[in-house]
Amino acid sequence: MSITKLAENYILEHPSIKDSLKNGLINYSSLSRRIISDLSLSPKKNFDAVLIACRRLKRKLKKEETSETKILEILKKSSIEIKNRIIAVVLERDIFFDNLLSLEKEIRKTREIFRIIEGISAITIITTEDFLDLIKKYFKNKIILENKHLAEITIKSPKEIETTQGTYAYLCSLFGENNINIVETLSCYTDTIFLVKEEDVGKVMGLLRF
Repeated sequence: MSITKLAENYILEHPSIKDSLKNGLINYSSLSRRIISDLSLSPKKNFDAVLIACRRLKRKLKKEETSETKILEILKKSSIEIKNRIIAVVLERDIFFDNLLSLEKEIRKTREIFRIIEGISAITIITTEDFLDLIKKYFKNKIILENKHLAEITIKSPKEIETTQGTYAYLCSLFGENNINIVETLSCYTDTIFLVKEEDVGKVMGLLRF
């Protein structure tokens, strides 16, 4: 891997350094020396290349600000809905699908949420805690994991979100940088949905006040 790529990857993997660089709050020479030290590079051979890489990345990050402004404009126009007492139950992939249809029918009769994420090796059912026993009734021996005490955060955005690059990545990064674990996530048109621990809801609401 080239010195330029090594330096860029180092900065991008350290959010605090990336933000400081983007906002012009970091000394290029000091940053270059730290990167060289942490990556065990030769100061004599690589200092100039790392320094140039830092300056180039700063220009790239500056261009990203325009995109970030558009993202924030969309998020300011978005509304947020929260539902607690949510569960996400992971099932083995080889279930009897008629049972899944029966489960869906029973839950939808109550007008509660029922979502399915179908992967290659597993299926995740998202609903309220009230239906955990019903899920166990249908899939007792097929349950891989039960995630309980969750909250569903639904961000309802204007249709421009469909054509604005980086909105989803921005939100995921925002959660990650603030130590909020995203248990599950999905989207549908202008709705972006995150499942987080109920204990993190207060922190999430603070972050989503754009």
